[in-house]
Amino acid sequence: MKKSLMALSTALLIGGSTYAQKVTFDEYDLDNGLHVVLHQDNSAPVVITSVMYHVGAKDEQPNRTGFAHFFEHLLFEGTKNIERGEWFKLVTANGGNNNANTTDDRTYYYEVFPSNNLELALWMESERLMHPVINQIGVDTQNEVVKEEKRLRVDNQPYGNIFKAVKQNMFKVHPYRWTTIGEMEHLDAATLEEFQAFNKKFYIPNNAVLVVAGQFDKETAKKWIKEYFGPIQKGPAVERKTYTEEPITKEFRTTWEDPNVQLPMVLATYRTPSMKTRDARVLDMISSYLSDGKSSKLYKKLVDDKKMALQAGAFNNSQEDYGMYLIYGIPMQGKTSDDLIKEIDEEIVKVQTDLISEKDYQKLQNKFENQYVNSNASVEGIASSLATYYLLYGDINLINTEIDIYRSITREEIREVAKKYLNPNQRMILDYIPAKDKTQN
Repeated sequence: MKKSLMALSTALLIGGSTYAQKVTFDEYDLDNGLHVVLHQDNSAPVVITSVMYHVGAKDEQPNRTGFAHFFEHLLFEGTKNIERGEWFKLVTANGGNNNANTTDDRTYYYEVFPSNNLELALWMESERLMHPVINQIGVDTQNEVVKEEKRLRVDNQPYGNIFKAVKQNMFKVHPYRWTTIGEMEHLDAATLEEFQAFNKKFYIPNNAVLVVAGQFDKETAKKWIKEYFGPIQKGPAVERKTYTEEPITKEFRTTWEDPNVQLPMVLATYRTPSMKTRDARVLDMISSYLSDGKSSKLYKKLVDDKKMALQAGAFNNSQEDYGMYLIYGIPMQGKTSDDLIKEIDEEIVKVQTDLISEKDYQKLQNKFENQYVNSNASVEGIASSLATYYLLYGDINLINTEIDIYRSITREEIREVAKKYLNPNQRMILDYIPAKDKTQN
């Protein structure tokens, strides 16, 4: 009886939290095509102003990779009315902080200010869009910054080139085949005119969404948004190519040598559908079941019970056009990559053959319910989610309804999706090993 009461209390708490955290918002378009989303939250005297642009690494040319990430840095250099080097000073002097990040699919900029500085934030983001200064000194400065970032985070980091090794083999025609940070020789070879053309093509109001979230007056915000963003000229619609990868029908194996690692890692990688599909969400659940936490099936089996791996896990890397499902392991001394793959395959076959237990299924539901609550727990998280669901998913209401999709996934679907995508003839096996001669691939 006590357990029943506790379960009921937990259910009520979860249900109450998700209901209480339903996100309300207003949205509209300016005449220049900029989509505007307003989310009011008076729980704290802060306001987040963010702009997400529909441009990422996949919008680059094969011989000019790294442009989108480069612009993440370059567009902090200064504008017509914000002198070079003054951007961050202006933000901190007014009690704020800001940042930006880039993926294969989009670039995201945001400021967090005390709520009385909304006008400043809107003006700064409109300046970034209307009056960026893209000159040679800025390009040269940020080129060195990006090179240092690549050295620290990729080239000199153990297993830092895993995504490069995986992507260039999993994609043959799609731009997902290169990394977001790109190749430094491409940035070195690019002319100032190429950078200016990239900005003119993608950093336009009709290729972006502006989100204001936090404590503010809506009518005042709308007035300032019209004043600062309204005059920005609409750009030509961005034409996007469609790239179709041929299905993987036969397992293939490849090797990558890394001078920064002492222990080999093996990865099994499967190409998966767009993050907008139901199947991608089922794969999220499969990933959680297999490797989310130390009680997951793969970790418990390979690391705890059989002591075959130093580390093991899996994750579903969902993106706008395609995704990748990756399973990895670092063999213990005396064990091989093939030993791990054999054990991993046994666990996958179990998911493909038998329904997961009701207990494990409920555990998954609880995890995704908790993730949903946490994602809407901060104004910063809500602002990012609103922009993402609008720009990449094409359905902003998913901020409130996507959890219903996860709730509706059945044990039978988990089995069927595992059978559909996680087969040996649909994957690459990557042996990521210490470099024999201490040189990079």
